[in-house]
Amino acid sequence: MSANTDYYNIESCFTEEQILIRDATRDWVVKHVKPNIEKYFQKAETPSHLIKELASIGGFGLIFPEKYGGVNADYISFGLMMQELERGDSSIRVISSIQTSLVMYAIYKFGSEEQREKYLPKLSTGELLGAFGLTEPDFGSNPSSMHSYYKEQGDKIIINGSKMWIGNAETANIALVWIKDENKVVKGIIIETDKITNFTTTTLKDKWSFRSSKTGELVFSDSLVDKSQVLENSTSIQDAYECLNIGRYAVAWGSVGIATECYETALQYSKERIQFGKPIGSNQLIQKKLTDMVTEITKAQLMCYQLGKLMNEGKANYKQISMAKRNNVKMAQNIARESRQILGGMGITSEYPVMRHMINIETLITYQGTNEIHELITGRDITGFNAI
Repeated sequence: MSANTDYYNIESCFTEEQILIRDATRDWVVKHVKPNIEKYFQKAETPSHLIKELASIGGFGLIFPEKYGGVNADYISFGLMMQELERGDSSIRVISSIQTSLVMYAIYKFGSEEQREKYLPKLSTGELLGAFGLTEPDFGSNPSSMHSYYKEQGDKIIINGSKMWIGNAETANIALVWIKDENKVVKGIIIETDKITNFTTTTLKDKWSFRSSKTGELVFSDSLVDKSQVLENSTSIQDAYECLNIGRYAVAWGSVGIATECYETALQYSKERIQFGKPIGSNQLIQKKLTDMVTEITKAQLMCYQLGKLMNEGKANYKQISMAKRNNVKMAQNIARESRQILGGMGITSEYPVMRHMINIETLITYQGTNEIHELITGRDITGFNAI
């Protein structure tokens, strides 16, 4: 990380292991993601050949114990990995984060030991690819009002309903879905997509954002699943929210990656682009843009680092995670737009990554909680009044 980007020398706070994980991830992204991601983005294709390679660098399950295929790394290391993956492209970070933050975390935290031993090692190697099903066509910001339900029938359960906006929907080997039981209690269920009956998936076509990531729907129609697939220790919608907290934490760090990539691209361009006989970086207005960018990146880096420390100590709460997700996504959105302006017409071409990041960040604004919902979470916390 250059001094231009790490303006407060935050790297001096990192351990050797954290730096090693960050640098190894960055090297992998430079070698395997950046050379071809524009092509996949333009074609709206997922670089699926990278899934096993992503697993090989610890991209799945980094924070879990080695007995389950993880690395037992801390949350700052995990955040740094998310930052570097998203510098490559949001689709790569999303694949890693869905697998780790949502699917594996749910099984690790709320599953039985038998479920952990059965699924986590295969998820960590990429042998199994996971999806996480919470939102529905009519219930995004209020998932507790979901209509999907199941009822017991002997040693089976019968599921009806659908889940929408699901990453990896059509390609997942297992889907971790959250569904109400007969008492309207939300439970997590591990769906093996090749074993469940009366189950269909779709993939959304013609997306303008997250183009290298598959998003779709899971549809259940009197679908039969073994009762043993219910997460043994899941008891409420709050369990699903706990998984989302890890996902939002990943977004907060990943947004710093987007902002950093856009800023560094604009900074380098400002030194090379000659107008009126001098580099545009020598102009006051360009310097103001770049100064604002590096200042906002620095603030977001400090927020992520402190939040990571709290996560490591088990002291972080969902309100702090919510603030970081909201702030850092908005920060990255603004920096991507300013970077595009500095690049002028070249900013909309695939020769530079800025427009692709700019399009992807539009999804992150509403991904795992809209900007407005996160504002209201903070508002409720500081005033004591619930405006939701």
